[in-house]
Amino acid sequence: MNILVCGGAGYIGSHMAKMLSEQGYQVTVFDNFSTGNRWAVKWGQLFEGDLLSKKDLKKVFERNSFAAVMHFSARSLVGESVKKPELYYQNNVIGTLNLLETMQRAGVKQFIFSSTAATFGNPTSDRIDENHPQQPINPYGWSKLMVEQMLHDLASAGRIDSVSLRYFNAAGADPDGAIGEAHDPETHLIPNVLQSVSGGKQLQVFGTDYPTVDGTCVRDYIHINDLCNAHLLALKYLQTHSGAHGFNLGNGHGFSILEVLQAAERVTGQTIDYEVEGRRPGDPPTLVADSALAQQELGWRPEYTELEAIIATAWNWEQNRRKLGL
Repeated sequence: MNILVCGGAGYIGSHMAKMLSEQGYQVTVFDNFSTGNRWAVKWGQLFEGDLLSKKDLKKVFERNSFAAVMHFSARSLVGESVKKPELYYQNNVIGTLNLLETMQRAGVKQFIFSSTAATFGNPTSDRIDENHPQQPINPYGWSKLMVEQMLHDLASAGRIDSVSLRYFNAAGADPDGAIGEAHDPETHLIPNVLQSVSGGKQLQVFGTDYPTVDGTCVRDYIHINDLCNAHLLALKYLQTHSGAHGFNLGNGHGFSILEVLQAAERVTGQTIDYEVEGRRPGDPPTLVADSALAQQELGWRPEYTELEAIIATAWNWEQNRRKLGL
């Protein structure tokens, strides 16, 4: 089976390409390198292209026969989406629509979508399951929810079968240290914490006045390999389940920013200093997943359930990244 991995040069996409290849799948990476890294494309063939170019999409589907598409190409910065919403609707919505239209013309019917917990907005319960209202509070969340709606409508029309996987903070790195998180600029908490240790980068904590245990945002962190494993299970799920499906992916336990800092200090053995800044627009106080449905339907179980174990893989990658000059 040849799987098209859109955004396969990015953080999650590159780990997915690696896992697919190790499981015996043929992989084709489609990426425009706006945020992805060429050094991360180590598994499968590369097709450089843009989702906003129908010509690029037509070429990659004409030259290959795909069993399914995994879609990781998206702008994903909450703050940027508030300041520049048009970029998110263009890339995340129009780009995905172009991809789905090209898939239909090529007769490819199976689609796995990288969605987000941001589709839920401010939580109305301690843990968010699939029945929680989807009421985004930022354009990033709305752009992903719009795609989920498109997928439901396409499934109803018998065009495309899909699984949308809503992530609750992907973190960590492949245990062998060959690839990991490397954004420019880096906005995710754990790599920024570790870079403050290894590179002297000043760490910033946005908001200490949230209604949480210590005033900082609480998030549910899921290891990157657990996330990719869920995609493999979703691929198998689509072999026997038509329609549009959505699952929440997380560990089911939330950690505040300060708790992450404390865990990182234990992993690295170093004290972590930080500066307090004001809240970022569009950040809900708490996001914690209830992944019972994914466990029931997909048979998915996270292997990395301890925060320190997740951070340890990220720390291993951070040290390797520095040695490689990446």
